[in-house]
Amino acid sequence: MAIERHAAAVARIATTVRGFFDRSEPYRIFHGSTNSTRPARGPGARVVDISELRNVLSVDPVRRTALVEPNVPMDRLVEATLAHGLVPPVVMEFPGITAGGGYAGTAGESSSFRHGFFDDNVESVEMVLADGSVRRISGAPGDERADLFRGAAGAVGTLGVATLLELRLMKARKFVRTNYRRTSSVAEAVAAVREAVRDPATDYVDGILFSKDHGVVITGTLTDESPPDGVKPQTFSGAWDPWFYLHAKERTVDATGTTASNKPSSAVVDYIPLAEYLFRYDRGGFWVGAAAFKYFWMVPFNRFTRWFLDDFLHTRMMYRALHGSGESARFVVQDIAMPFATAEALVDYTARELDIWPLWLCPLQRRAPPTFHPFTTTPAGSTSSSTSTSTSTSAEKPQPAVHEEAAVTTTTTTAPPATTQQQEEDPMMLNVGVWGWGPSQPADFVAKNRALEARVRDLGGMKWLYAHTYYPPAEFWRMYGGRAWYDALRTKYKATALPSVWDKVHVDVDADAQTRRRRSWLKSVRPVGGLWGIYQSIRSRDYTLHRRAGWKYKAEEEKK
Repeated sequence: MAIERHAAAVARIATTVRGFFDRSEPYRIFHGSTNSTRPARGPGARVVDISELRNVLSVDPVRRTALVEPNVPMDRLVEATLAHGLVPPVVMEFPGITAGGGYAGTAGESSSFRHGFFDDNVESVEMVLADGSVRRISGAPGDERADLFRGAAGAVGTLGVATLLELRLMKARKFVRTNYRRTSSVAEAVAAVREAVRDPATDYVDGILFSKDHGVVITGTLTDESPPDGVKPQTFSGAWDPWFYLHAKERTVDATGTTASNKPSSAVVDYIPLAEYLFRYDRGGFWVGAAAFKYFWMVPFNRFTRWFLDDFLHTRMMYRALHGSGESARFVVQDIAMPFATAEALVDYTARELDIWPLWLCPLQRRAPPTFHPFTTTPAGSTSSSTSTSTSTSAEKPQPAVHEEAAVTTTTTTAPPATTQQQEEDPMMLNVGVWGWGPSQPADFVAKNRALEARVRDLGGMKWLYAHTYYPPAEFWRMYGGRAWYDALRTKYKATALPSVWDKVHVDVDADAQTRRRRSWLKSVRPVGGLWGIYQSIRSRDYTLHRRAGWKYKAEEEKK
């Protein structure tokens, strides 16, 4: 039985953790895979292996919940819940990101303006605490460990080992009716996103900036309505299908090459099968896959080569190749939560200093600190046409979708109580995804990243912690309101011997330089390192996971 197997695995993990605790030895958690671009640490001997916890144990259609082990990836989770006509409110766009990673890290996607971060939809967590005891924790009123439930969300496993999550689910629909709105300036794009989140009929919102004068704001509404006669559902999982970002660009340029209308139009609509929408950015990894073609300059970037190389251009394979090649050390991958009022200023900065395009826009509910999730603080005097007020009012908050049942609307009671100043902050923030090649020289790369961190701080924003982080300790802890709240949790739950969040997320520049010096000189020669990364990804056989994926849309099944 699945529950008995799970209990036996957790007992083994707890025994291992208890041994480290008795010897006051720190340890790291081995999951079996990663979707982080931080430099990999040495394997070491002090590792707690939880890689066998990779199953959906049950789905309860009546309570609309699922019991999920931490290493369950999003594609397996969606397949399991769709079989019951249900889906998680927040699904990370990359199929290989795991449920445990969504809780222990930060995960906010195009539905997060309505449903919050991934962990806002976690009912409870089974956790092996640092002393080896096993406890169930939740954010429910009266739960004696509610502080741990809140604090562990985003704390990258530094307060204990999550071994089981109870997730809330909502009713699934067949399609996402998707609109593409062309914008002609950054300010217009930011304002259009703000306008979209206020629409109670909208379930998904995100945007793409191809340049300062070409943006697309994408909105989606869940529906069981079939496409009109003569209109085929739009898919993105097939090798001949378009990459989503290229499709969005083409949908907002007319036949003459000029821009389409900047208003939503019935002519610029797709009916996308739900799972195809949720994982629409997998092929090409948003647009990071296009950067691989720039690295392998001898390979043209066109529809034929994207078809021919499709196995290598899904996110699981690209992560393997990126780490195997060592090129993650010069690839900027940053998600940055910004106040709406200063988002345009950040785009101006990245355009000038990094020249990275496209950029991703994703509206998120702001969680008040203390938290390791990014949060924003609008600088004094900042104003924006996209922000009508800096105070939290019911008009500013996205309302539940009109077709969705109350049982699955957003729950935000797990956030720590806010101070008066925090309550006056805008309840929404705008994530800006900055992903592209940085300087090739390590010193220049670090300098650009540090300058970006400083500019983000000045503009009231905050980076996500999954990527390269260079803050020195004092600066890092100031950003998160000091260490007092976190250290109190570590002491209360006997986790002081574990690495801290800063220990786990910061890039040790000196150690990184030593790693590069030990790296084979041949791997440093372009394109040898990239070819080695491809070889490593082939060895993983991760390409078979997409080939066998059960979530991909099949028109013949829809007719049954």
